[in-house]
Amino acid sequence: MESTIYNSQGKKSGTVKLPENVFNVAWSDALIHQVVTAMQANARPTVAHAKTRGEVRGGGKKPWAQKGTGRARHGSSRSPIWKGGGVTHGPRSDRDYSQVIPKKMRAKALFMALSRKLKDGEILFVDSFGISEPKTAAAQKALAMLSKVSGFGKLGTKRKNAALIAFADPTAATQKSFRNIGNVTAVAVRNLNPVAVLGNTYLILENPEAAIAIVASRSGKKIVEAQK
Repeated sequence: MESTIYNSQGKKSGTVKLPENVFNVAWSDALIHQVVTAMQANARPTVAHAKTRGEVRGGGKKPWAQKGTGRARHGSSRSPIWKGGGVTHGPRSDRDYSQVIPKKMRAKALFMALSRKLKDGEILFVDSFGISEPKTAAAQKALAMLSKVSGFGKLGTKRKNAALIAFADPTAATQKSFRNIGNVTAVAVRNLNPVAVLGNTYLILENPEAAIAIVASRSGKKIVEAQK
């Protein structure tokens, strides 16, 4: 398998060999759903917290006598059936939503996502953006040129989640240059995951040879070196 490499001007600069065990993996709805759901659960913050009757302030005094009033007996005005009382079976901040995802399962789900993106023509390999100092204008210019590549027109028109840009060796200059652009997200290749890959229209891999080597290392198998 081979794919074209482009430069920051949107012109072809060579080709790269793609390992089939990474970019030609059969899709499995069940596996992708399990991994994505687990990752979203692991990222879920436990913010909501409802107080029980024991945590609500007040209610120490018995509202009225146990007998003789003709009304139902109550021991506290902070009972869940009272207004201003505690909550029964409400959300708790101590709840743990995390799920365990085996390494091999996580890796295979990533390979499936990459294979789907490649099959749909939504992965762009760029040799280098050539950004040596933080400059958003330079990053925007590069994206504008790459949007002229056939099939990648949404880079310049889509407002949100247009592209996930993965750097094999991210630098402060590149990260600062892209972080002010609202429709793209810049990450390190080692942090690629199915949720991020599938959550963006395009995937842009900078320095393809090094990037592919990092991704393929998750499978534990050696790959054939890429060549131009």
